[in-house]
Amino acid sequence: MEANEAMELKEHGEEAGHDPSLRPSTFTMSILAILVALTSVLGHRTHTEAVLVQTRSSDEWNLYQAKKIRQTDTALAADLLSTLALRDEAAAKKLQESYRTHQEKWTEDLAEEQKKATELEAEVALIERRATRYDLGEALLEIALVITSITLLTRRQTFMYFGWTFGAVGIICAASVLLLH
Repeated sequence: MEANEAMELKEHGEEAGHDPSLRPSTFTMSILAILVALTSVLGHRTHTEAVLVQTRSSDEWNLYQAKKIRQTDTALAADLLSTLALRDEAAAKKLQESYRTHQEKWTEDLAEEQKKATELEAEVALIERRATRYDLGEALLEIALVITSITLLTRRQTFMYFGWTFGAVGIICAASVLLLH
């Protein structure tokens, strides 16, 4: 909500203070404004969490890629040792065995790194779904606030009831985040 919109709502609220029939509308607007603020903060924090987890996922994929490159380089070195004529065959075989041991370890590590990165990607998707629900809830609550404020301009209670409807849907949408697993 922009500063000028807030000032305009404040002015209308002050005017409505003189008309007792508009008090429920002004109270509803106050509650909706608080809910918009809360939902907005939760949505922003959820988006930030998604970015942080996405960064961790990227780090895991980078680690996976680095280990995969090391594994490939080691395999190449082992292949070269097996095809070249060597002066010290015993040392070459020992080195080949060391490379083979490293490759086996890295194969296990790669599977583990891939699993971690994939799990983090799934977590990012879940967090983004939560953030989307908060964003939708925030939008609906803002719509409810605007519609309810029309009551102050028109003096027609019908707009307040529409505002309540949009507000209830916005609250349900934002609260549905708790159902996502």
